[in-house]
Amino acid sequence: MRHAKRGRKLNRDAAHRKAMLATMAGQVIQHGRVKTTTQKAKEVRSLVDRLITIAKRDDLHARRQAAAVLKDKSIVRKLFEDVAPDLDDRTSGYTRILKLGSRLGDGAETAYLELVNYSVE
Repeated sequence: MRHAKRGRKLNRDAAHRKAMLATMAGQVIQHGRVKTTTQKAKEVRSLVDRLITIAKRDDLHARRQAAAVLKDKSIVRKLFEDVAPDLDDRTSGYTRILKLGSRLGDGAETAYLELVNYSVE
C-alpha cells in the first residue's frame, strides 16, 4: 500500500527519478524555463519552489541544502545571486506551467515550466 506516499513515480525507479528531477530543476534555474511533459513539470515545480524558498534565507546551511540537490556549484550560485533576490517580494508561487498541447511522437501532454519573472527574448 502507498499510504502517505507523495509524488508521481513517472515510470522510473527512485534513483533515476531523483536525478532527473534535480537535473530539470537545475535547468529551470539556469535557463529560466524548460519544455517537458505536464506531469514532470508538476513534479519539478514543487522542487524548484522549495529550492527558491531555501535560497531566500541566504546562509551557509541554505547553500549546502541547495548544493545537496543541485550538484552544480554554478547553478547554486545563480540561484542565490540572481534568481532568489529577483523573487524576494513573493512568498510562494515562483513558477508557472504553460500547457502546449500534445507531442507528435507519442501524444504526451507537453508544457513549459518557467519562473514567473522569465521574459521571452
